[in-house]
Amino acid sequence: MGKFQVISHPLIQHKLSILRRKNTSTKDFRELVNEIAMLMGYEVLRDLPLEDVEIETPITTTVQKQLAGKKLAIVPILRAGIGMVDGLLSLVPAAKVGHIGMYRNEETLQPVEYLVKLPEDIDHRHIFVVDPMLATGGSAVMAIETLKKRGASNIKFVALVAAPEGVKVLQEAHPDIDIYTAALDERLDEKGYIVPGLGDAGDRLFGTK
Repeated sequence: MGKFQVISHPLIQHKLSILRRKNTSTKDFRELVNEIAMLMGYEVLRDLPLEDVEIETPITTTVQKQLAGKKLAIVPILRAGIGMVDGLLSLVPAAKVGHIGMYRNEETLQPVEYLVKLPEDIDHRHIFVVDPMLATGGSAVMAIETLKKRGASNIKFVALVAAPEGVKVLQEAHPDIDIYTAALDERLDEKGYIVPGLGDAGDRLFGTK
């Protein structure tokens, strides 16, 4: 079974509390999503492989560590996942960015895929799928299936807020995937929204209804 981790750093929890407030402005919401994603990145990227490299300091020659050659890709689930990309890119600016577009059928609550745009060598990359909300789990499951069909195998899923139901669905569908979140909330409501949650992350990020 893949790792499931709630990243409970005090700064993340503080910013997440502001993010949840219904009167937080679009500007502040967008900035907070970016900041939380960056702070989560330190833990999410903890397992990146290192290699020895010989360098010359002003004093001497020495062997030190640098990131190994394995390439990275950040894949947001549209729309809301876009808000987390820059935070991670600030830590790994050379990473490629793919996109998987989905919307939720409001009657069935099931995801409908409408766009897949990925780096050609996606099967050779460490992949971080990002979406602020892990609610029913349907979008996450479908996005990871899409990546696996294209040969990807080293995949992690990163959310800001997760519901127990969504975590269970994702773990059962893809038991090999590590899941990171800043909060594990109480439950889903009858409309499939996370409680207490933070509302519709896409609408709040972009100021839409």
